[in-house]
Amino acid sequence: MTRPKAALAFVLVTILLDALAFSIVIPVIPDLIKQIGHIQPAEASFWLGALLTAYSAVQLFAAPVLGGLSDRYGRRPVLLGCLAALGVSSLATVFVQSLAGLFAIRMFAGLAAGDIPAAVAYIADISTPEQRARRFGLVGAMFGLGFVAGPGVGGLLGGVWLRLPFVAAAALSACNVIYGALVLAESLPPENRRQLTWQDANPFAAMRAVLVDGKTRRLAFSWCCFWFALGAQQTSFILANEMRFHWNVLQNGLVLALAGVFGAITQSTLVGRAIARFGLKGTALLGIAFSVAGYIFYAFAFSPWILFPGILILSLGSIGNPAIRSMLSQSVGPTRQGEVQGAMSGLQALMAIAAPIAMGTLFAAATLPGAMLHFPGAPFALSACACAASFVVLSRLDVK
Repeated sequence: MTRPKAALAFVLVTILLDALAFSIVIPVIPDLIKQIGHIQPAEASFWLGALLTAYSAVQLFAAPVLGGLSDRYGRRPVLLGCLAALGVSSLATVFVQSLAGLFAIRMFAGLAAGDIPAAVAYIADISTPEQRARRFGLVGAMFGLGFVAGPGVGGLLGGVWLRLPFVAAAALSACNVIYGALVLAESLPPENRRQLTWQDANPFAAMRAVLVDGKTRRLAFSWCCFWFALGAQQTSFILANEMRFHWNVLQNGLVLALAGVFGAITQSTLVGRAIARFGLKGTALLGIAFSVAGYIFYAFAFSPWILFPGILILSLGSIGNPAIRSMLSQSVGPTRQGEVQGAMSGLQALMAIAAPIAMGTLFAAATLPGAMLHFPGAPFALSACACAASFVVLSRLDVK
């Protein structure tokens, strides 16, 4: 028997757990690398970067494939299978004793976290077109909460025992699998399923699902710009604040938590209202405009009192992402929801690989001794440019 509210809650909790599985390791994984690898901090930094890149690279290949599998076999088996795999990867980390083993486990976790396309496609299946954008906003809110709670939970539990966060993650996954087995009905009827081809195993070919016409290409470009711009926060936010404001780990952590809370509140409460008033395209453009302004504040925050308004403005910019996702979802029929959501997740993973490299290189060039212009905010200026380009492209889209 279908219980839509319970099923929606399960899917949102699954997305939250995916975000937690990634972010909960942030405070403990450097020390875990040093411990099992018997290496110094400088060398651990290299391995940490390699580990994060490997995780994103696996997601790049896994997300489109899992999205396609959910179009063929249904959302339920993909979601429950990936959630169980996520729990296994967390539990295996408790016992890992080598860097090679840690890499293998984190790559397996990246594969399991590729279930996001199936989760979002499930929401699309059980939602009317009018409900989708608001519920996609809840997806963003769950990501935000996960990335806020993960480092805090990881730090608290890791202070007791370095591997305790992984025990907690495994237990949460096990509970959610049991809950899902009870409440999660299949959302994709057999008549809406499609056959798979070898092409579906090629993530770059799968991405062409959102490049088939001018409308979806513009939407995909805007989607990529959003995630590329986010790379500045991942690579340069803490370093820039340390350099400009002399903040410590606690201060940076509190500000990141504040930004995550603002973003979660915005996406859970304002997306539906904005769409009701401005429409999907208008909401997307408004969100992008806020993002441009927020990143400009970040770039030229020579005082913390300039940074804080930027955090609020940038959180308002998060209303644009669900609107873009909803427009892409509505551009295809019910048989291709998993394919398109997988392509979007693949593009997102591609940006997660490219953006840190680009932003990190730019930050180094703008802050190294002897630089022509000492500008720690340079990556955020590039983010503002990327969002501005997205605004121009999306403004020419013929859609309401």
